[in-house]
Amino acid sequence: MDWIINLIAVVIAIVSVLAALAHVGYLALLNNAANKRAGGSPVAQYVRGRWAVAGGTTAASLLAWLFTAGGTPMDILAIIVAAGSGAVATKALQSTQQKYRSGG
Repeated sequence: MDWIINLIAVVIAIVSVLAALAHVGYLALLNNAANKRAGGSPVAQYVRGRWAVAGGTTAASLLAWLFTAGGTPMDILAIIVAAGSGAVATKALQSTQQKYRSGG
């Protein structure tokens, strides 16, 4: 039974890390494009303000993944931390994408 909880915790932690890295990657691409364009300073300034959220969610996700190496109580803690950081990272990514979505 313990290995099932561990497997669930590992999967949730990996998905959380992927969500956080997607947010980091999107911010990096947005920052790169803003720095190459004239008049991109408002976007670059917005991105600089979002790095803390991206870094925090990535660190929390990686910490949750590390927690999965412990026993069942640590797996439960990993699930809670990973689910929370993954949700925050996904919401932040969606918010940024909505703000700077182009096309129609």
